[in-house]
Amino acid sequence: MIPPMHPDQLVLSQELAAQLVARLLPGADPATVRILPSSATTSTVVRIGEDLAARFPLEPSDPDAARTALEAEHEAMGEFAAVCPLPCPEPVALGTPSAEFPMPWSVQTWVPGEVADPQAIAGSDAAADDLAALLLALRAAPTRGRRFRGPGRGGELTAHEDWVRECLERSRDLLPVGSLTARWERWNTLARRDPDVMSHRDLIPANLLTADGRLVGVLDSGGYGPADPALDLVAAWHLLDAERRERLRERLGCSDLEWERGAAWAFVQAIGLVWYYVDSNPTMAALGRSTCQRLLEDPSAGPP
Repeated sequence: MIPPMHPDQLVLSQELAAQLVARLLPGADPATVRILPSSATTSTVVRIGEDLAARFPLEPSDPDAARTALEAEHEAMGEFAAVCPLPCPEPVALGTPSAEFPMPWSVQTWVPGEVADPQAIAGSDAAADDLAALLLALRAAPTRGRRFRGPGRGGELTAHEDWVRECLERSRDLLPVGSLTARWERWNTLARRDPDVMSHRDLIPANLLTADGRLVGVLDSGGYGPADPALDLVAAWHLLDAERRERLRERLGCSDLEWERGAAWAFVQAIGLVWYYVDSNPTMAALGRSTCQRLLEDPSAGPP
C-alpha cells in the first residue's frame, strides 16, 4: 500500500464525493462521480460526468482562508482562460465545508487529454512549439500594474535558500547532491533584470495535457499571476530533451541570464520532489530525478 503523501492527509471516499457533489450540483448524476487516479499533490481529483471535475484539498487548513484562496484561484482561472491559446478549465462552483468534509472545494470544467509524460513527449518538435506559443501568449498579457506576491516561486531565487539547503541535505542518498550543490551555488547568485510578466507559475507535466505529441490543454491555472519571466521556463527541463529545449529557447528569444534563471527555478521545484515523495508519489519523485538529471547534463543551464 502506498502511504499518504502528507502526515495529516484528508480521506475522501467515492461515496462521500458523490454525496457532496449531489448536494452542491443537484443536476449531477451521482453515478457519474468517480475519483481519478492522479499524481496531484494538493488535491483529490473527482470526475463529474463528461464535462466537470472537482478538486478536494488533501490537507486541512483554516477553512475561511482556504475559501478566500479558492475564490482568488477561480478569478485567476477566468483571467487565464481569456488569454490561453490552449483549452483550460474554467470555474463553475465552490463547495462549502461540512461535517463530512471539513474544507471548501472547487468545481471546474473538464479538459480532455493525457497528462504529459516527461519522457514520451521529450522529443516532440510540436510540443516545444506549443509550449512556446503558450508562454508567448502569457507574456503578452497585461500585468495591469501587478507584481509578484509570495509565498511560492516567482520572486527572488535567494528566498528559497533555506528550502533548497534542507532538500539537498535530505537527498544525500537519493541524488548526486555534490554536483547539484555546485550548480545551486551559482544559480543562487544570478541577479534578476527583467520585470514581471503574467505566468502560469506551475508548469509541471501534471498540469499539461497531450494528444498525438501535441499539447492540448493546461490545468491548475489558479496560480496565474505576475512573476519572474524565467519562472515558466521550468517546463523546458521538466518536459523536453536538449534539442527541443533549444528550439523553445530560440522561439522565446531568451537571454543567457533568463534561460539560466529558468534552470534555477526548475531546480528549486525539482529538488524537493524526490525525498518528499519517494515512497508516497512515485510519479512526482521520478519527475524530480529526471529534471535534476537534465539540468546536470545541460551546458546551457550554466557551467558545472
